[in-house]
Amino acid sequence: MLAKINSSALLGINAYIIEVEVDISFGLPAFNIVGLPETSVRESRERVKTAVKNSGYSFPPDRVTINLAPADIKKESTGLDLPVAMGILAASNIVSEKAIQEYIITGELSLDGRVKPVKGILPIAIAAKKHKFKGVIVPFNNRYEGAMVEGLDIIGVKHLSEVVEFFSGFKNIEPAKNKYSSEFNYGENQGNIDYSDVQGQQHAKRALEIAAAGSHNILMTGPPGSGKSMLANRLVTILPTLTFDEALETTQVYSIAGMIDEKNPIVTQKPFRSPHHTISDAGLAGGGSRPEPGEASLAHNGVLFLDELPEFKKNVLNVLRQPMENGFVTIARAASRTTFPSKFMLVAAMNPCPCGYLTDPNGKCICSPAQIQRYQSKISGPLLDRIDIHIEVPPVPYKDLAGKSKPSESSADIKKRVEAARKIQSIRLKKEKLFCNAAMNAKHIKKYCNLNADSEMLLEKAVERFGLSARAYARIKKLSRTIADLDNKADIQQTHIAEAIQYRSFDRNMDKKY
Repeated sequence: MLAKINSSALLGINAYIIEVEVDISFGLPAFNIVGLPETSVRESRERVKTAVKNSGYSFPPDRVTINLAPADIKKESTGLDLPVAMGILAASNIVSEKAIQEYIITGELSLDGRVKPVKGILPIAIAAKKHKFKGVIVPFNNRYEGAMVEGLDIIGVKHLSEVVEFFSGFKNIEPAKNKYSSEFNYGENQGNIDYSDVQGQQHAKRALEIAAAGSHNILMTGPPGSGKSMLANRLVTILPTLTFDEALETTQVYSIAGMIDEKNPIVTQKPFRSPHHTISDAGLAGGGSRPEPGEASLAHNGVLFLDELPEFKKNVLNVLRQPMENGFVTIARAASRTTFPSKFMLVAAMNPCPCGYLTDPNGKCICSPAQIQRYQSKISGPLLDRIDIHIEVPPVPYKDLAGKSKPSESSADIKKRVEAARKIQSIRLKKEKLFCNAAMNAKHIKKYCNLNADSEMLLEKAVERFGLSARAYARIKKLSRTIADLDNKADIQQTHIAEAIQYRSFDRNMDKKY
């Protein structure tokens, strides 16, 4: 007997349909799986055989052949256990194949027949809707993740026998209900952190507000204890609230990485990822024999914070150059190419020298000029060029630490200004299908960042004096456009250019200033 079951597997951030063909023919007992199965799929033979028997069904004592089509793509997913088992039961006439054809089936089987959770349910549900299936049979703990896709019956099951009874008409399982929608209140619960906790550092807060308003990358330089990490950790509290579409995009990445909370399966807050400096290039950008998303993709639509930037290996930092420019990571292998989205804000922090006290007014630095130069040169020029804002974060004065200065603004107050500036940008760039100033390319800069004569003259002097690159020149114009948006000005003024120039401390040869 021959039976065909529809299932799905992941390729990058997307899922594709797999047709599980099961043939049971007379002959010596055998169980073969073909169609480029990887190790986890080949091992499913023992899981499926034992699960079928322990669920109270007889396993055919004949020759069983499983074909996974398309046969030219490697299959690596424990989610193929359940469709293989159902295919065998359908070919054995235990369950009707016709009823199964309207559904995609995915799930891992334990030896006693329980259905265990798997990765990537959200992309699988999206693929099912695209191919006009009625619904998806998923593990019970994954049901709410799949239910985020409207117009599908997401049937959560706990045991293999439940699937058989459902398709045999002996058991009615209500589809999971979607708890989320475009009206859901995203991003409001950011914990107990707030910019009002940070005393002083008004210059750094202003720079971070500009970075958030235009989604610009930022590098903070200062001695230990000046508040760089504290400022960075609070950046997500002033970023614009996630839209429903952004939340779904981000959730897809977390779904394929297996990082979804079963009770709250949708990512409702801007991601904030802070990897340790010992991370590998594959860990940061993604990779592996079966490509998985790295920290750059897990920070999609959020913040990637790299503390102690020079301590990261140079080759690791350089893999960020493509995603910072293009908004995605492409991982090439001999047999395939996988693309993961990675539109993130890079926030980096570093000491100005190996001991950390070069910019300390108390003169504690013990580093030689050669050591300082070698330390700062760990950050390549091309990477620095892609960071729009370079600021110095000085030590906090005593009056600020003691709370004797003017009270700090709350994150909610700053966020209002940031969202107002983003709204201006979204209206201006709507025809370009862009959402922030940082995403503008050369054509957009020429169109939307026109300067008057005084501003042009000031920028020309800065380029000549500091030897700015063409990329740095473009970054200053984009940055000045964001500052003008925060100021609610239609035209870029000289003061906006002047402020943008001062946020390029590395371009002004910082190491020669001290």
